[in-house]
Formats: sequence, structure tokens, C-alpha cells
Amino acid sequence: MVQSERLIDYRQALDALKKLDVIYPCFCTRREILEEFAKMGAAPHGGSGPIYPGTCRNLTDEQREMRFAERGGSHVWRLNSAAAAKRCGPLWFDDLVHGRIRVRPDLLGDVVLARKEGGIAYHLAVVVDDAYQKISHVTRGDDLLESTHVHCMLQKLLGFSTPTYLHHPLCTDSAGKRLAKRHDAMSLATLRNEGKRPEQLRAELGPIIQSSVSCITG
Repeated sequence: MVQSERLIDYRQALDALKKLDVIYPCFCTRREILEEFAKMGAAPHGGSGPIYPGTCRNLTDEQREMRFAERGGSHVWRLNSAAAAKRCGPLWFDDLVHGRIRVRPDLLGDVVLARKEGGIAYHLAVVVDDAYQKISHVTRGDDLLESTHVHCMLQKLLGFSTPTYLHHPLCTDSAGKRLAKRHDAMSLATLRNEGKRPEQLRAELGPIIQSSVSCITG
């Protein structure tokens, strides 16, 4: 699947959320959000960092129209996590590593779901794509465990089934930082060129691989 070819599906999901009144336009720039944090003295934090303070959440229709005019229509669409939680009620999801987890709507706050220019954020795109492909099991790293709380709410709001999840431990460097291409982490080719043998890698990665395989096979 190519996400750039599925924009109509994403916009339809966004329109459905608008009708449920669980998203709102946000006009804040990054600088304005940082200034708001400064006024508060400290930014509210979730496990992944600062949480949007909800500056635009309670704007009136008139105020929103004024902001649209002032900003030339520039805005993003954010999930109103409190309104979504009220509509969804208590939710849980099953993780084959971490067990049964209750959804916490406040964990990531009012995340961005879409931008004015048509760009759809990961949270909405992955939920729509998983449902379209009838995905039953999702295997991914622990760094996305918190995002699953948002995904479960979106699944409920959009009438989708919630898959079974497996969030596995991450491969990290000597400083505990996860290996990732954007951080110029070592590739297999680099390790091979440095003389690292396949047997050594299997031995080092063995516990992580075995943990995930055991959970999948039961």
C-alpha cells in the first residue's frame, strides 16, 4: 500500500471524527506552544515528552473563524482526548508482552491527526490502513506502546476492530539509545565491514528475538 494514494480514505476518517466533535483546529505555532509552556512554569509531560497544553481546545466558533482569517487558514487538526474518552468509555487492549492494558486518554494528550495541506499524521493513517487490511496482529517496538492508547480510541470512534499487539524490546547502543536510521545507527553492512560475524549478532540479539517469538507462538 502507498499512503499517498489513500488520502481520500484518510480524509473520510477525519470527516467522521469531525462529525463526532472529537477533533478541533489548532492554530498554534511551535513558538507559541513553547511560550505557553513558559507561562505555565513547566510543560505537562507524558512518557514521550511535552503534551500540548490545549490552547485552542475551547475556542468559540467566532474565535476560530477569526484565527482562520488571521492565519490564512493555516492550522492542524488535533484529537480532543477528553471528548474522545467520554465517547469511548473505558477501553483496554491486549499486548502479548505486557498483558492487558487499560487505555489512558491523557498519556499523549491532544495529538495532531492532520494538517491543513492534506498531510495525515501517523496516528490516523496507521489506524485506517490496519483496518483496511484487516490486520489482526501488530508487532512493533516498545517505543510505540504509548501511541497504541491513541490508536485504540481512534479505532473505537471509527468503528474498527482493535488488533492484538506485541510491543517488543528495542535494540539499543551502548548508551541505551535505540538503533535507528535517522540517528545514523550502525547498519548490518557496517557491522559486517568491521568484521562482526553473524553468529555474534545472533548471540547478542537472541534474548530479544526469542522473547518476541515465544509471545507470538504462545
